[in-house]
Amino acid sequence: MLETERYGEASELLKFLLQCQGQDSRLYEEWQALLDWLTDAFPLLQGGESGSVEDDEIGEEDMARQHVEAKLAEDKNYADKLLHAVMEKPMSEQTFLALEQLAYLDRPEVDDELIGWLHRKEIHPLLQYRVLQILRRRGTQGMIPFFRSGEHVEIEIESVPLKPEEFPQSVQIVLERVGEQTQVHDPTLFYFAQELWTQFVMAIYGTNDYKSLLGEEETMIDIWAAALHQMVADSLPGGISDEEIRSLYGITDSLRLRFEQAYRSMRQFVAAGVNG
Repeated sequence: MLETERYGEASELLKFLLQCQGQDSRLYEEWQALLDWLTDAFPLLQGGESGSVEDDEIGEEDMARQHVEAKLAEDKNYADKLLHAVMEKPMSEQTFLALEQLAYLDRPEVDDELIGWLHRKEIHPLLQYRVLQILRRRGTQGMIPFFRSGEHVEIEIESVPLKPEEFPQSVQIVLERVGEQTQVHDPTLFYFAQELWTQFVMAIYGTNDYKSLLGEEETMIDIWAAALHQMVADSLPGGISDEEIRSLYGITDSLRLRFEQAYRSMRQFVAAGVNG
């Protein structure tokens, strides 16, 4: 919630957790400390009931901007410290929190630093994608060439999706196909499929794998849906066999090679997530 600037929701969740009984006392101390930090940083959270979703989103964005501006007023080197936390330290939750704050800094050099970082260092694809989103939110425009998973790409910043629903229809259809096969009989599998597909699409954005989805060719949509179903099924106990999954999506022998290539791409992404 903090990574995605949902400060109001985070505050309400912490208040709820503090009312729960039977947890380790250290957890209550951590929750209270975090809630105190939130209410100190964003005094509006000390108020009463929340308004509409739109009002909450606007309010939280204003709070985030005010927080960053206050930090910058206290410390003229704050922008450099955020950039250092993003680019020089090992990837962690703090990396993404620092990136979020960079979205609100009215400093043109931030754009130059982030673009230069993409050019000179091939970082984790999900972190790359988050940087692209931050650049779009900062109003950056134009094409940026760099390497993603060893592949040279050129990405137009203005077109980078900020939310899952902004991806092309063909990306949504892949998940719908898996949902048709799993939601009734195996809703747990579909839940994990949603999570994996969202992450994977962000990781391959702009690559040849991603472009294979954009033609909306029925065969390729079936191939990616089958690969996604297979990938999640492999990570969960029980379930149907590999052959049954391919049959569900019409993956014939003539499509087997392309299916295995799609599955391999997804497996490599999952392995990189574990090892990175």
